[in-house]
Amino acid sequence: MTLFKEINNVRDQFNADLERISDLKNCEELKNRYLGRKGFVSKLFSGIGSVNPEERKDVGSALNSLKEELQNKILSAMNNLSGKTEQSRYRDYTLPGFPLFKGTRHPLTQAIDEMLSIFSRLGFDIAYGPEIETDWFNFSSLNLPENHPARDMQDTFYVDDKIMLRTHTSPVQTRYMTQHKPPVRIVAPGRVYRNEAISSRSYCMFHQIEGLYVDKNVSFADLRGTLELFCKMYFGPNARIKFRTSFFPFTEPSAEVDVSCFLCSGKGCRVCKYTGWLEIMGCGMVDPNVFKAVGYDPEEVTGYAFGLGVDRSVMQKLDIHDIRILFDNDIDFLEQF
Repeated sequence: MTLFKEINNVRDQFNADLERISDLKNCEELKNRYLGRKGFVSKLFSGIGSVNPEERKDVGSALNSLKEELQNKILSAMNNLSGKTEQSRYRDYTLPGFPLFKGTRHPLTQAIDEMLSIFSRLGFDIAYGPEIETDWFNFSSLNLPENHPARDMQDTFYVDDKIMLRTHTSPVQTRYMTQHKPPVRIVAPGRVYRNEAISSRSYCMFHQIEGLYVDKNVSFADLRGTLELFCKMYFGPNARIKFRTSFFPFTEPSAEVDVSCFLCSGKGCRVCKYTGWLEIMGCGMVDPNVFKAVGYDPEEVTGYAFGLGVDRSVMQKLDIHDIRILFDNDIDFLEQF
C-alpha cells in the first residue's frame, strides 16, 4: 500500500470517527488518536523515509494538508460542542446564591477583643509596639539594668546582644511614655516570646495585655477598683478578687491577682485545683525608676500597671487543659467557637 493510499484511508477513518463524537471528552480523545505524538498522522510522517526521493515532496505536502485539515475539523467540532455545553449550563440568576463559609474568629482573638472592649469602656486607649525589641525598652527602661538578677526570670530569644523578641508587652508602656506626657491611660495587647520548654502548660509564644495608668495622685485603691470592675465584666458579676504580695522589678509594691473560680463559684474544682481561686495577672504601682527612665518626675505623678495573660485566662474560662491546642489550627476544635 502506497503512502498516498494510507493518507486517504486515515482521512476517511477520521471523518467516520468524527461523526460519532458526542462531547468534548470524545473530541479530545479523537485529537490525541490522530494528531498526538503517537497518533496516526505522526506514524505517516515517520514513513516518509521509505518513499522514493522523487515522491517525497508530494507526499510531505499531502501529509501537511492532511494534518491541517484534521486540526481545523477538530477545532470546529470543539467550538460547536462548547456552544452546546454552554447552552446546557443555563443558570437562573434569580435563585439564591450558595452560602459561603467565612470561617470563625480564633478563641484567643475573641478573648482579646472582648477584653479590649471592656478596657475601652473603662477609659483606656489601646497602644501597640514592635515584637522585636531593644534591650533598653525590654529590660533597662523597666528597671532591669544589665546583669540584674531579675533578668533571669525571663528566658529570652536574642537576635543579637541588644536586640531580642520581646518577653512581655511592658516595653510598649515605656515606648508610649517617652512619646506622651501624662496623664497616660493605655492597654497594650500583643504576642510575646520566651525560650521555654513546650508543654501542656507553657509555650514559646503567648499573648498578654498590659495596662498602665499614670496621673497625679493615682493610688493602689484605683488599681484595685479597676481590676475588680474588669473581672466582674469579663468573668461575671459574682467574680471576686484577692491580692497576694509578689515581686516585679518595674512595680513597687507588687502583687499577684486571683479571681474566684467562675466554674465552681469558689467551691473548689479540678480547674482551680480545689482552691476556689484562679491566678490571672500581676500588678503594682509603677516604680519611680521607670518614671525617671522615660523622663517623668516621680514627685509629680504616680501610676499603676498590670499584666494579664490572655492564654491562661482563655484556658481557664473554656476549660482547656493543653495550651498547645490553641496553636494547632485543629478545625474540629476551632469550629466549637
